[in-house]
Amino acid sequence: MPDERLTEDLIIRLRAAANPQEYLDEGATIDRTLPDYLGVLLSEKNLKRAEVIRASGLNSTVAYDIFSGKCKHPGRDKMIMLAFGLGCTLVETQRVLRLTGVSELWPKVRRDAIIAWCIERGMSRAACDDELWDFGEKTLLGGTGPLR
Repeated sequence: MPDERLTEDLIIRLRAAANPQEYLDEGATIDRTLPDYLGVLLSEKNLKRAEVIRASGLNSTVAYDIFSGKCKHPGRDKMIMLAFGLGCTLVETQRVLRLTGVSELWPKVRRDAIIAWCIERGMSRAACDDELWDFGEKTLLGGTGPLR
């Protein structure tokens, strides 16, 4: 996958365009589905679905349905778990969330900030859950956290 321009860069170009067609003629827009992007990530990272699913902690049936596009609304935490399984960067994770149609990680939200911090450091999903637990936040797997 060629390097994609960041959304912030594209907004600058869109604002500078005299009209929508000028921006569209630059060819910066893409029509990508979630299963297509997941396939690209698998290929680029030379990973097998089974190892990604194992690393993510997701139920294998649910995960295979996400990869195939059968699961239309998988949920934000499931996609974050899958991103961990894929070893996604923060930018890749944000794209996965965006293509899923859920909110991206937002550093103003305490739990999101912890997850983003873990992703930036290349931590596993299990290690991220440990961090979330330590901070009294809902974990990704199991969706529980300590009582406050």
